[in-house]
Amino acid sequence: MYKVAVIGDKDSVLAFKALGVRVFTAIEANETRKLVDTLARDEYGVIYITEQLASMIPETINRYNDELIPAIILIPSNQGTLNIGMDRINKNVEKAVGSNIL
Repeated sequence: MYKVAVIGDKDSVLAFKALGVRVFTAIEANETRKLVDTLARDEYGVIYITEQLASMIPETINRYNDELIPAIILIPSNQGTLNIGMDRINKNVEKAVGSNIL
């Protein structure tokens, strides 16, 4: 069975602990990149990451786009959204359906 993790700043991800999700905090791009790669190797099936951190490591996020596992899902932080996650959803829907239905 695969595990679920969330990566972000402490204020944004602390509430996920109540849901039983493993919480990892990061601030810098390099530590975020290492965390994502480590979690992918450690059989985490879903990795939620705040948009602010994901915007610092686009090459790492793109490397896992075509992989089935882990699914990397971008979420807004407590500072708001950058609309990166919604843009990814729109592109995937358009790729699957042939047009943007959202």
